[in-house]
Amino acid sequence: MPPSFPQKRRGGEVGSPRKAGDRSIHSPIFPVRSEPNLRHVESILVRRRNPTPGPEWDTSSLRTPRRHVHVRRNQQEEIRSSPERRPRMDVQVHVQDSGVAVVTLIHPPVNALHPTLLDLLFRKLRHINANEEVRAVVLRGKGGTFSAGFDVSNFQTEENQEKGRGKGPPVDAGNVQKHIEAALENGRVPVVALVAGMALGGGLELAMACAARVAVRGAKLGLPELQLGIIPGFGGTQRMPRLAGLDTAIQAMLTSKPLTCKQSLRVGLVDEVCEDEEQALRMAEKLALQIANGKAARCSALYRNDRLPPLSEALKKVDAARNIPGARMPHAQLCLDAIEAGLLHGAREGLKEESLAFSKARALPVHHALVHFFFAQRNTKKLTLMADEPKSTVQQYRPKNIKVVAVIGGGLMGAGIATALVVSGMKVLLKEVNDQALEAGIKRVHANVESLAKKASKEGNAGASFEAAKKSVVGVKDYEMFKECDMVIEAVIENLPLKQAIFADFEKACRQDCILATNTSTIDLQLIGKKCSATTRKRILGAHFFSPAQIMKLLEIVKTNETDGQYVQDTIALSTKIKKVPIVVGNCTGFAVNRVFFPYTMAACLLVDVGLDPYAVDKAIANFGMPMGPFRLADLVGIDIGLHVGKNFVDSFPERVYLSTLLQHMHASGRLGEKSGGGFYKYDPKTSSRKAVPDEAGVSRILSSSRKDSEVAEQTTKGVRLSPERIVEIIFFPIVNEACRVISEGIVDKPGDLDAASVLAMGFPPYRGGLIWWADHEKGSKYVHKRLEELASEFPSQSGFFKPCEYLHACASKGRDIGRGLHLSPKL
Repeated sequence: MPPSFPQKRRGGEVGSPRKAGDRSIHSPIFPVRSEPNLRHVESILVRRRNPTPGPEWDTSSLRTPRRHVHVRRNQQEEIRSSPERRPRMDVQVHVQDSGVAVVTLIHPPVNALHPTLLDLLFRKLRHINANEEVRAVVLRGKGGTFSAGFDVSNFQTEENQEKGRGKGPPVDAGNVQKHIEAALENGRVPVVALVAGMALGGGLELAMACAARVAVRGAKLGLPELQLGIIPGFGGTQRMPRLAGLDTAIQAMLTSKPLTCKQSLRVGLVDEVCEDEEQALRMAEKLALQIANGKAARCSALYRNDRLPPLSEALKKVDAARNIPGARMPHAQLCLDAIEAGLLHGAREGLKEESLAFSKARALPVHHALVHFFFAQRNTKKLTLMADEPKSTVQQYRPKNIKVVAVIGGGLMGAGIATALVVSGMKVLLKEVNDQALEAGIKRVHANVESLAKKASKEGNAGASFEAAKKSVVGVKDYEMFKECDMVIEAVIENLPLKQAIFADFEKACRQDCILATNTSTIDLQLIGKKCSATTRKRILGAHFFSPAQIMKLLEIVKTNETDGQYVQDTIALSTKIKKVPIVVGNCTGFAVNRVFFPYTMAACLLVDVGLDPYAVDKAIANFGMPMGPFRLADLVGIDIGLHVGKNFVDSFPERVYLSTLLQHMHASGRLGEKSGGGFYKYDPKTSSRKAVPDEAGVSRILSSSRKDSEVAEQTTKGVRLSPERIVEIIFFPIVNEACRVISEGIVDKPGDLDAASVLAMGFPPYRGGLIWWADHEKGSKYVHKRLEELASEFPSQSGFFKPCEYLHACASKGRDIGRGLHLSPKL
């Protein structure tokens, strides 16, 4: 007889009685409780860790990760999260009368696979396999989500361990593979996965190890590990090609794009699709019993070869994938190595190669950079500026639910902002000055919504919400309906008197709790609100979207010295609702992003003025990882816009700008970029591909004129022989220098915000971790400081453009990372 499951255990811990149709199985490791908190789990693991030798999971690696709460940097405290604040983890088991055990993963909000949760799962499954009363298992996740994958916080914890700030060995992927095989794939009872919401990364790898998969309509399934600089480590490189086909698997892994339910069913990744979770549960139970009774085949993905092409063809597909631009990163090549090993030597050898490749990928700098960027995005909402406020003050900031927003101006930016709002379920009042402008603005919003709907349709998402979004924008020409608004966003041209007049109208037309926001990218917010009362100025802030606003993920929330924190929190909540990443910044010329990156084009113009080919500059920067070089970007933005924006920085920071006449000559020649059909590049107006063709002949005279006007050409001619690495340094080191000033002035809440912003707004390569991470981990503050001093000497008349700021000098002299700072407090 198999061992029974005790109702009462030593120490007096009593389990709930079994009931007909619901016989709960309780782990002999954990006492009976519905959702144990992590303090209890941790204490039990400490008391009962490895009581006897055996193939148990190495629980010494299962310690709850330490979370570092960033408080004022002059305090430098490390606070361990209290048990009450940790999300609860559990694995619940309920055995139905049919003999099917429904196993539920519980780790809010998305059932991330923390090592503790995996340990609980494998323990429960071992007990289930030892109980003859159980005939089959349905594995599901609580809260409408199967699992979003392995708990990424563990990667951050491992980095802290490597730096001496944590204890315990990291999770062994090979060990997890063995437990997945033993408990899920080859256990006594078949397991069917019920996939609702999402099964991503390790979540999908668990599901693929099951005998079958039933999905709820709308679920997403994918292996996005490459976004974190690692590869699937729980068998994904071997099982997905055998279930969904080699082409599908390679594309899913290299692009990190999940498959829809419809796509998953078509390629064989799931066996059934149901309309809702209740129906899916019934289907999963039925399928599990059919497999248990021998009426349906129990197939292990590792032993399937029917979806694989002949070996020679398969190897050609892998070789072709290695040359895809996105696959040239080292971790992507490791992923393909694991797939290839499985094709050549079988799935078991492939699993060994996968485990080895996973370990190699985790050691790569790109992995650490991408993990840093992952958390930098998520930490932008955690404001250190509030860390020292009394608890009662912080608690009073309860974000309100913004439902109605007015947008002033229906141009490209205003229409983009309106689009981002309506597709997120909000009502928008779009105000324009006359019928013609209003009609054009509404058409732009509708066109944007239709474009998003078309994209969503290709990805298998329903379009009903997009039709509703088009009806949610209401055109107005006056302020009569503005009493409805929770927030208003001004998005007109950069004209101070016009903006001041609009905000004076806001003060009269809007409720006293309405947020008054401007989308300006250059004008001082205190000037915009100068004519408003002191009470009204508390509600004024910047909501700086980046173009196109319906697509770009970053939102700069600009706080003046008078802005009330409540309205900042309200806007942060809005950013979450419209799926933007917010950074709270101080009020200055260019705020954070545009100010930090103002040397970008100036440095490029300097290189051209010393004799470098503009196309060589663009090539070097594109090869570095930017979406495009500075001259291609100037064409995209518009030469006229670049001149207008640049003037603000010349006026604000005259001591550290490079004054070139290059853009002025381009503007005078009518070469405005894409909009005029020609700038630094040529564009065919008959095509919509925006293909840029270098136009050496068209710009040669302009380059000569600019070089003639410049002083730097007389100082040095070394620029014409610069290597790509030197070009990158001359372009980006002044940007790093300006970022240091922004940090030291407290314009950003924390240095990591600049990493998130540089990637999301400017296209800085995410695999480099962001601007500050790159400077610290690929160059170092000492080297950046040294090179800037050398450049200041090479270009004496432009030394101010390169001279290291005090913050960078202090970091270099003390050997500190720029991102770790000098214990400065934000001054927002």
